[in-house]
Amino acid sequence: MKKALINYEKFNCIYNNLMQKDVFKKILSEWQDSKPQELITRDSNVNISKEIIGAIIGPRRVGKTSLMLIEAQKQKKEETIFIDFKDNRLVNIKTEELDELFIAHEELTGKKAKYLFFDEIQAAPEWSKFIRRLHNQKKYCIVVTGSSSKLLSKEIATELRGRYISTLLLPLSFKEFLKFKKFEYKKTTEFTSTKGQLIKLLNEYIEYGGFPATVLKSQTEKKELIKSYFETTFYKDIIERHKIENTDLIKQLTNYLIENNAELFSINNFHKILKNKGLFTSKKTISQYLKYIVDTFFVLTTEKFSYSSKTRTQNPKKAYLTDNAYQTFLSANFSPNTGKKLESIIMNELVKTSDKIYYFKEKNECDFITKTGPKIETIQVSLNINEKNKKRETRGLLEAMNYFKLKSGIIITLEQEETIKEKNKTIQIIPTWKWLLEQR
Repeated sequence: MKKALINYEKFNCIYNNLMQKDVFKKILSEWQDSKPQELITRDSNVNISKEIIGAIIGPRRVGKTSLMLIEAQKQKKEETIFIDFKDNRLVNIKTEELDELFIAHEELTGKKAKYLFFDEIQAAPEWSKFIRRLHNQKKYCIVVTGSSSKLLSKEIATELRGRYISTLLLPLSFKEFLKFKKFEYKKTTEFTSTKGQLIKLLNEYIEYGGFPATVLKSQTEKKELIKSYFETTFYKDIIERHKIENTDLIKQLTNYLIENNAELFSINNFHKILKNKGLFTSKKTISQYLKYIVDTFFVLTTEKFSYSSKTRTQNPKKAYLTDNAYQTFLSANFSPNTGKKLESIIMNELVKTSDKIYYFKEKNECDFITKTGPKIETIQVSLNINEKNKKRETRGLLEAMNYFKLKSGIIITLEQEETIKEKNKTIQIIPTWKWLLEQR
């Protein structure tokens, strides 16, 4: 009797595997038969290598799947597997059935797979063990991406244990934004009649951001999309994921960050604000909630520069929205805050290329201290430089330059361009469009 039961279970397992292989064949056939999609290339580089796994991370709706598809379309199709594990036909897939994917591919194409592109990888059962096993075989180039509500970048790091290189994908850079708008920038543009159109597009980019799906939409459509992005991030990626019951508190915090884009955020000060409103909580809870928000890439933060980690931790962070559209459409503040939005754009660009980013604050302030390899840069951001603010803006920058023994520093403005000499120091004032298009 026992022997018959074992045989039945073995038969059932084989039957299920055959059924799953047929499901995989249907999904893979759709990929193999599909026509290449015309997608606008991004500036981000994805690791394609047998030595290390490529992971695409970032906030919702920035185009992680599209970037993966762009990379997949560069490979020979018959050697490539592209699969979305959130496909409803894979809902009940079991761990032992995953290997049927490769058998199905080889039977369909007559080729062994070399390139694996797995979207929504968190939906695969025991996904990290599956990916680690495939990587150990050194037969595949593997690229993965996951849902923000289920798979954070820190979890990829934990699960893949040093086997991956991540690509942080944020809303469109200004270069990418111009591609979407079909505006061709050349270095000669500055001296032609099209410069006016360039400045107009820059102002649009500063105000309405760079989520790919919003760029070509009307203002009303942009607003509806941004509201839906925010609600999904807030409720699914933060509230549901972390099972937060005190939704009013974290809503207050999120709204505060929207209203105060590119400003210092002090837990102590925010704690007092809540207390004045009759909302009582611990500073530890505020700190934890801020971490949840940062984890979704809704905001990016910098710390005050110090060689002491304790000093960095104890001082306020500076928080930047990853897309200015959140402030434009969701803020109750009627001020345009163009200067702060400009600073936020610079932060979003710096984070892609810098190893470390800080703000500098001693007697005076400097917006950014960046370190990339051995290179240190000091950057100040100002909407414009005039007689009223020139001394303040240059004073903070010069103090930072002296601190790091640098001979040159940068002030990024909306449109101004000039060179200032201060004793043995050189300050380059650069218009935003030129810094974004020529120096990044």
